[in-house]
Amino acid sequence: MGSVAKRAVNSVDYHHPPTGASGMSKKLLVVDDDPAVLQVLKKYFSANGFGVITADNGSEAVSLARESDPDLMIIDANMPGLDGHALTRVLRKDGSSRATPIIMISGDRLSDQDKIGGLDGGADDYVAKPFSLPVLLARVRAVLRRGAGDAAGAKAVKTSGIEMDLEGRVAKVKGKILSLTRKEFDLLATLMSRSGRLLSVPFLLETVWGYDLSVYNDPATVEVHVSHLRRKLGARLAKRIVNLPGYGYKFEA
Repeated sequence: MGSVAKRAVNSVDYHHPPTGASGMSKKLLVVDDDPAVLQVLKKYFSANGFGVITADNGSEAVSLARESDPDLMIIDANMPGLDGHALTRVLRKDGSSRATPIIMISGDRLSDQDKIGGLDGGADDYVAKPFSLPVLLARVRAVLRRGAGDAAGAKAVKTSGIEMDLEGRVAKVKGKILSLTRKEFDLLATLMSRSGRLLSVPFLLETVWGYDLSVYNDPATVEVHVSHLRRKLGARLAKRIVNLPGYGYKFEA
């Protein structure tokens, strides 16, 4: 493995055993301009039961996302031409990939603002290089577990003028469809289905994002998504998402 790939990845244990069936037969699209990193990730995830498709640039990734219909995409933030942030925005406007989970990886953009930018653009998670392959695998499985549970439970939620079709994944306000990212939709559905209950940030990270809190516990993830969800709901409905600093969030019907 080249020196760049060594700096990007801390662990290359290709025989890390699967921890369950959640990853089996799932398809990943990995996008990175470094061929060594692509090789490492393809070999590792293939060894752990995933089908892996790779692209070394953003334009190719757009085509592959439409053609191959991956279950999750891992995208490098720092690529020439169409970088990861721009690529994510393009994919989120595409009907075929709008709801596909995206994990963004980055070696240079390490500030909180850059991470917030990645989440704001539609990424479901943000992982900084160098990263441990088992940790990245755990993040992938966590995001996929959350996606698999989307259809469970109630089929619709309706309150305060907001209608949510949980199976069709459509949210409306006064009959007008809201343009929500995958996690914004999940967050709103979680808050509305537990209307009046104060939900802690750790609970939301576990329930909406599927994170293992021993691995990832960043309140900014929730804060960013709540901020943009409020903006999309409009001033009147935004007030219904109440924040109790140090405790969490609740939806007041």
